[in-house]
Amino acid sequence: MAPYSLLVTRLQKALGVRQYHVASVLCQRAKVAMSHFEPNEYIRYDLLEKNINIVRKRLNRPLTLSEKIVYGHLDDPANQEVERGETYLRLRPDRVAMQDATAQMAMLQFISSGLPKVAVPSTIHCDHLIEAQLGGEKDLRRAKIILENYAYPGVLLIGTDSHTPNGGGLGGICIGVGGADAVDVMAGIPWELKCPKVIGVKLTGSLSGWTSPKDVILKVAGILTVKGGTGAIVEYHGPGVDSISCTGMATICNMGAEIGATTSVFPYNHRMKKYLDKTGRADIAHLADEFKDHLVPDPGCHYDQLIEINLSELKPHINGPFTPDLAHPVAEVGTVAEKEGWPLDIRVGLIGSCTNSSYEDMGRSAAVAKQALAHGLKCKSQFTITPGSEQIRATIERDGYAQILRDVGGIVLANACGPCIGQWDRKDIKKGEKNTIVTSYNRNFTGRNDANPETHAFVTSPEIVTALAIAGTLKFNPETDFLTGKDGKKFKLEAPDADELPRAEFDPGQDTYQHPPKDSSGQRVDVSPTSQRLQLLEPFDKWDGKDLEDLQILIKVKGKCTTDHISAAGPWLKFRGHLDNISNNLLIGAINIENGKANSVRNAVTQEFGPVPDTARYYKKHGIRWVVVGDENYGEGSSREHAALEPRHLGGRAIITKSFARIHETNLKKQGLLPLTFADPADYNKIHPVDKLTIQGLKDFAPGKPLKCVIKHPNGTQETILLNHTFNETQIEWFRAGSALNRMKELQHQ
Repeated sequence: MAPYSLLVTRLQKALGVRQYHVASVLCQRAKVAMSHFEPNEYIRYDLLEKNINIVRKRLNRPLTLSEKIVYGHLDDPANQEVERGETYLRLRPDRVAMQDATAQMAMLQFISSGLPKVAVPSTIHCDHLIEAQLGGEKDLRRAKIILENYAYPGVLLIGTDSHTPNGGGLGGICIGVGGADAVDVMAGIPWELKCPKVIGVKLTGSLSGWTSPKDVILKVAGILTVKGGTGAIVEYHGPGVDSISCTGMATICNMGAEIGATTSVFPYNHRMKKYLDKTGRADIAHLADEFKDHLVPDPGCHYDQLIEINLSELKPHINGPFTPDLAHPVAEVGTVAEKEGWPLDIRVGLIGSCTNSSYEDMGRSAAVAKQALAHGLKCKSQFTITPGSEQIRATIERDGYAQILRDVGGIVLANACGPCIGQWDRKDIKKGEKNTIVTSYNRNFTGRNDANPETHAFVTSPEIVTALAIAGTLKFNPETDFLTGKDGKKFKLEAPDADELPRAEFDPGQDTYQHPPKDSSGQRVDVSPTSQRLQLLEPFDKWDGKDLEDLQILIKVKGKCTTDHISAAGPWLKFRGHLDNISNNLLIGAINIENGKANSVRNAVTQEFGPVPDTARYYKKHGIRWVVVGDENYGEGSSREHAALEPRHLGGRAIITKSFARIHETNLKKQGLLPLTFADPADYNKIHPVDKLTIQGLKDFAPGKPLKCVIKHPNGTQETILLNHTFNETQIEWFRAGSALNRMKELQHQ
C-alpha cells in the first residue's frame, strides 16, 4: 500500500491537491459503513457537515440540497472558487459504480494507468450482457442496482451508466460519467465537474389514481425537452414529495438523464428511511436522521429555474415516439396518433429495466392484470416484464406478482436491461415494418429497442403499459374507457393500488457477489492478443503542436444524433472491451445530410459511397485526418464513452456541432478530441460534406478564447467562422497530451 500511497501523493501534488485534506480523509472515520459489502468504508457526514459550513460561510446565503452535497465534497472547500454554471469544481466522490458493459473500458483504462489499486470503493454490476428472449429462468444473470445497495442520503457517487442518477431517489448526488472520469476517481485524483446550476421542481398536492411517479418526469421532460436540463441538477422539493415512494423518486431521477440533467435529487424524508430500513440499512437511516438538516435544502435557497407541478392535477402521460420529451396525456395520444399516422395497434408492451422495475411498480401492474383476469381477459399485445434486480425478481416470484403477470400473457425476462438497450431477440416483425410498442423504459430513440427504425416506441408508466397491452391499442384511456369481458359485459379498470415495499422482508434471491481478494498484490490481468472481446489499449498520439489543416468531413449529420446513433448497443455490446472491433459501428445510425441515408457517406478520395466505419478506416490508413459536423444536442443519451473512443481510434480530430450533451462533450475531451460549437449556429449551413476544414488557433488554445475554422470549398473559395469551446486549462492539457489518460501518465513521471 505504501508505494501506491506515495504514487497518489505525487499525482495529487502535481495537480495542486492539498495533501492535508487527503490525510484527514484517510484518518477520520465515522461508524456506519457505506454498504454491508464494504464494512471498513464509512459514511463521512462529519466531513460533509464541516465542508458545508465552510462554503455556506463563504457564500453567505442559503444552499440548495444539490449545493450541500456537491460543495460538501469539494477537495478544497476553503479556497476553491464556486459559481453555479461558471467555475469548474474539483470533487472527492465517495465511490464509483460501473455497469458491466461500460466497466470493461473503464477497467482497461485503469489498467493502462499503471496504478495497482483503486483509491475509493469501486464496484461492477452485471446487467447488460443478456439477450432477452426466452424468460427469466433461461436468461438469468445477476443484477445488483445502486439504489438497493450503494446509494445513501448525501453520497456523491459517480457511475459509468447514464442511469446512475436513480440514486437521487435516496437523496444522493449520483452522476453518470464516462469511464475516463471513473479512472480519475479510482486513481485518487480529484474529479472535475463544471459547477452545476440548479433547477427546482416544486411539487404540491399528492399522487392518486392512475397518476404515477413516472408521470412527473414525463411532464418535466415535456417542459424542459431533451436538453433543457443540460448543465444543471434537477432538485425536487415541496410538500408533494412525501406522496411519492422512495422507488418512485428513483424512477423520476433515473429518467432525468433524458432532459440532459447532470443528475436529479430528492430531499431526505421518511419514505427514504422506510426504504433503507427495508433493505437492511437501518443504521444508515439512523445516522441520516442525526444529520438531516444537511440532507434537505435550506429555507429560502435560490434556484436558477423553478417549475411547479400540482400532483393532484397531474394526468397520466405517454411520451413519444422517437424522443422521450414529446409529451401527451394518455387521454389524447390516440387522437394525435391518428392525425400523425402512427400505428394504433400495439404490438408489444414492455415494463421494467433500470427504471420502473420496483416492487411497487410490479405490484401496480399486477393489480391491473388481476382485474383483466377476473373478467377472463388476457393481453391482446405481447407483454414482457423485466425486474430491476435479482432481489425484485425473487420477491415478486415469492409474493405472486410474477405469476399474475404470466397468467395475463406476460413473459418475465431476466433482471437486466434487455430490450431497453436493444438486447431483445425480437421475432414478431421484420426490420422496416411500421409498428408501435409501449414501454416503461427511459428512452425511445429511433431503433434503440429493436434496431428497427420504423418501431414507434412510447414511454409511460408500468400500469399504463399493462392496461394498453390488455386493450391492444393507443386509443384506450383506462381512466374513462371500458373493456369487454369474456362474458360480453363491459367493465372499467379501477386505478391500481399496491404496497410500496413488501410486507415481509425482501427475498435476496441468489447471492453472487464476489468480494475482492484481501491481498491483491499477486493479481494480474492477462488479455489474449487474439481475443475478439477484449483488447488492451494503446495510447493515442499526442498533439503535434500545429493547427489542424485540411480536415476531411467524414459525415455531416442531419438532425438528432444520440450515442445510440454514434455507437449502437444491442449486438455490439459484446465488443465493449475491444475498441477496434466495436469501432465497426461508428456512426452507423447517423443520417448523412448529403443523401438522407444512414451508414452511407462519400469517400472523398474514391468518390464512392460506403459505410461510415469503412470510410473512416480508409482515411486513417491513408493519413487523412477527419472531422464530424453535427446538429443540436449531439451525443445525448447514454454515458457510452465508446462514442468518443471510436472516432479518436479511427483518426477523428474534432466534432463540430450546434451543441453537445454534457457527458458526451466531456468524454470527447477525455480522449483528446476537440468538441467545438458554432459561435453562430447558422454557420452549420455554410459547411458542405465535400468541403475541407482547417482549425486555427491551437497554439494559443486558451479557456474562453474561440478558435477559427476556415471552410475550404471545392471551387476554391473560402469562408472563416468562429468555433466556441468549454475547455479549461486542465482539459487543454488533456488535448495536448493526446488524452486525459496520457496526461495522467505524464504526471506520474514528474
